[in-house]
Amino acid sequence: MPPALPAAVSGERFTFQCRGMTLSAYVAGQGAPLLLVHSVNAAASAAEVRPLHEHYKASRTVFSIDLPGYGFSERPDRVYNPRLMTDALHAIRELIRQRCPDQPCDALAVSLSCEFLARAAAEAPDAFATLALVSPTGFSGLGKQRRGKAGSTLEMAWLLALLRGPGWGAAVFRGLTRPGVIRFFLQKTWGSKQIDEALWAYDVITTRQPGAEYAPLQFISGGLFSADIHPVYEALTQPVWMSHGTRGDFTDYRGKSIVESRPNWRISVMPTGAMPYFEIQEAFIREYDDFLASAKPR
Repeated sequence: MPPALPAAVSGERFTFQCRGMTLSAYVAGQGAPLLLVHSVNAAASAAEVRPLHEHYKASRTVFSIDLPGYGFSERPDRVYNPRLMTDALHAIRELIRQRCPDQPCDALAVSLSCEFLARAAAEAPDAFATLALVSPTGFSGLGKQRRGKAGSTLEMAWLLALLRGPGWGAAVFRGLTRPGVIRFFLQKTWGSKQIDEALWAYDVITTRQPGAEYAPLQFISGGLFSADIHPVYEALTQPVWMSHGTRGDFTDYRGKSIVESRPNWRISVMPTGAMPYFEIQEAFIREYDDFLASAKPR
């Protein structure tokens, strides 16, 4: 039997439906709503936004989602793609409207999930008052334009077929999520050996749950990356705060030139890895709060 999965953050855990799946999220606190969206990788879950969830519950109604295929959300053997992830954000936004009627909602996403949040915000411009994109994907290199057909992805079907194979997909995933391998990848994310140990421990447990391999194997094959994300980023009309670090494997943001001159975008660079709020929580929150204050109508 796999170890029981504990709660990733504090508060009430609730479920909701999206495209035939039962998804899970947490809610805590009172005040204007704030949606937090974890990244996508082999061991992702709402545990990745824990520092922000625990801080903002003192002043906001904080919602932290487990995306399809992760955490307490269902993990069936099905297609996982940007459309599914974006629809999950639309679905939880409707629940937020019900719980916090007539209140503007701010949203923050991490890494690849920034693409899903940006797409949701472009499709429903009134859904989110502001967007915070932490270490967003889609900005690496110069001249690497991702302007493919609307809705297209970077999926390598041959790689997905190889990874899943006739019965060996779970074995491949187990090899990628051994405790030492999880630590190795977190150190690459941090750009340091000083990772968050509680996150590492949670990652080990969540990767042992039934069906844990299905979404990650499609992530590895490129099926969760949008081939058309540049027009999506450019279409955003909300105030956008983008932040990224200078350490680790996620530090190439030369492609941010496509948005950095836009008046609704603000960019901060921090001396950290890809999840700066774990390392310099006070400084990160101070900059985020300043952005939120500047984005309010005067």
